[in-house]
Amino acid sequence: MSWDDARARSVLRRLFDAAVAAADPRHVLAAHLPAKPANGRCVVVGGGKSAALMAAALEAAWPDVALEGTVVTSYGHAVPTRHIEVIEASHPVPDRNSERGARRLLERVHGLGERDLVIALMSGGASSLLAAPAPGLSLEDKQTINRALLACGANIGEMNTVRKHLSAIKGGRLAAAAAPARVITLAISDVPGDDPAVIGSGPTVPDPTTFADARALIERYGISMSPSVAARLRQGDDETPKPGSLPHSEFRPIATPMMALRAASAVASDLGLTPVILGDALEGEAREVGIVHAGIARSVRAHGEPVRRPAVVLSGGETTVTLGPDATGHGGRNTTFLLGLALALDGAPDIWGLAGDTDGIDGMDDVAGAVLAPDTLSRVRARGFDPRQMLKSHDSHGFFDAIGDAIRIGPTLTNVNDFRAILIA
Repeated sequence: MSWDDARARSVLRRLFDAAVAAADPRHVLAAHLPAKPANGRCVVVGGGKSAALMAAALEAAWPDVALEGTVVTSYGHAVPTRHIEVIEASHPVPDRNSERGARRLLERVHGLGERDLVIALMSGGASSLLAAPAPGLSLEDKQTINRALLACGANIGEMNTVRKHLSAIKGGRLAAAAAPARVITLAISDVPGDDPAVIGSGPTVPDPTTFADARALIERYGISMSPSVAARLRQGDDETPKPGSLPHSEFRPIATPMMALRAASAVASDLGLTPVILGDALEGEAREVGIVHAGIARSVRAHGEPVRRPAVVLSGGETTVTLGPDATGHGGRNTTFLLGLALALDGAPDIWGLAGDTDGIDGMDDVAGAVLAPDTLSRVRARGFDPRQMLKSHDSHGFFDAIGDAIRIGPTLTNVNDFRAILIA
């Protein structure tokens, strides 16, 4: 069967939708629950873009359990719940509700006993949605550092190393506050490698990083600190709980980027494509990752390596976008990746691509991602735009909006990070 533009776009969208569906907590959460508590309280706490939907899924799975608790999610991500309180807050920069929600979680787990069970529901976005400043710090301190970390090109692990050492809840401190109650964390991973200590900055798991690590990262990226932040990072007597120190806490991943990629791969096979998964933890500058993917796509088309066409190259992970002085536009990791891919392919025939954030938001706009076609560059240039200048000015959303190829789907209420698919016909 021949491939045309309409068919290629339809297939790519089916792959993206399959990846998102594989991480829907309504489908996957119940299988990971512990035994229902025989006695004692069952307190639910959580944070992230999927936290409210996870809470609703838990209530549906355990209708006969007396659940209580609070979760914090992004604005526009709340869903109805019967017993679990839902607070909406700001992402990616925390606000007053982020602080209120984090304090509320700490209150919820205070004074629990050995017979009590805490179920922590964590997903991408929790780092900014749960913002309880450490002693001596203000919310404004955390907001300023958060903005600097987002702009400097630090990866998610580096950002969360700093965040944990400025927080009263991250880096295992929530689990420590819940002791001696048993803590079961059910997590949707949005980080490369699915490291429990990085997902949401690990509120319920031990933290292997130190104040010294956080100071080194601040210095490496040249981030300016307020006197209070500098004083906090100099101290060494209030470290986060270290490995081995939280024996009452257990971590269970319920959805990961690799699960999403495998779901998309299965759909691709059913549609007659040969899928290859490059990995679920690709990092680096988004535009550079786009160039690498272009080279692989060209090799498939010209040489049938590493797979014969028709094929689809799949990858996940979290790239970074370093904002320079010319960054006056709007963009995100996925559209920047696609713009870098487009420039590297330079109109090569028979190659289409889709990249999107599985949470439905690429960057800070309502764009989830975009679709790339062989004629993308020529169509943008025909409208009088310079693709290279748009990349330089961080205007990848504007680039794809100019030709109607930006994807807008609204919040998906899950998050297994970025999804990338390159189709070679």
